[in-house]
Amino acid sequence: MNEKISRILDIPIEITAVLGKTRMPLNEILELGKGSLVELDTLENQEVEILVNGKKIAYGQVVISQQNFGIKITSVLESEELVNSLK
Repeated sequence: MNEKISRILDIPIEITAVLGKTRMPLNEILELGKGSLVELDTLENQEVEILVNGKKIAYGQVVISQQNFGIKITSVLESEELVNSLK
């Protein structure tokens, strides 16, 4: 492996899957409690955004395996889109 690349391989990054978004008035948020349901704007079977350090890099589908949730990457942004998302 390239020595220059090996120096950065242990740098932690944050990966986030955005399942959906919503807007709610503050009074509704204050009423949330255990068992509350928050409706998101993402439809069933719609691809979710995958972010790395807060920047969108790909899309994926939610999968369940042995009672665990995961994300299957379905597409990665093209180089030009990736560069634009970093701005």
